[in-house]
Amino acid sequence: MPVPLAPYPTPPGSYTPPANGAQSQLVCSGCRNLLLYPVGATSVCCAVCNAVNAVPPPGTEMAQLVCGGCHTLLMYIRGATSVQCSCCHTVNLALEANQVAHVNCGNCRMLLMYQYGARSVKCAICNFVTSVGGSASSAPEQKFNS
Repeated sequence: MPVPLAPYPTPPGSYTPPANGAQSQLVCSGCRNLLLYPVGATSVCCAVCNAVNAVPPPGTEMAQLVCGGCHTLLMYIRGATSVQCSCCHTVNLALEANQVAHVNCGNCRMLLMYQYGARSVKCAICNFVTSVGGSASSAPEQKFNS
């Protein structure tokens, strides 16, 4: 026998969606899917995993980075200095665009990103250490057993 579905009760001070249909987005804290929601909502229930996600207050600027441990897209409040991945628990350094610089690896020419003030940067592809203060580059870093 089919069971009738009752609508969710309307909370006090019910929410009225904006007339222009403006939407925003956030990453679900449960399944990492991208959720779209109407501007002005205070929470969003994920249709995939049913996790209830709190919406940041209006005007909060969000930023994104890719986790260095598992390559998951992470969203965080702009200005944070570090972001912990909810999937692999890696703590990622969150740098603003004006705090980083770019250089090509002195060996494989891969574009590398590094924090301003660093004297060298190690390529994750070929392990070559490129000096960023001068024009000289060094050989791949050697490991010594003690």
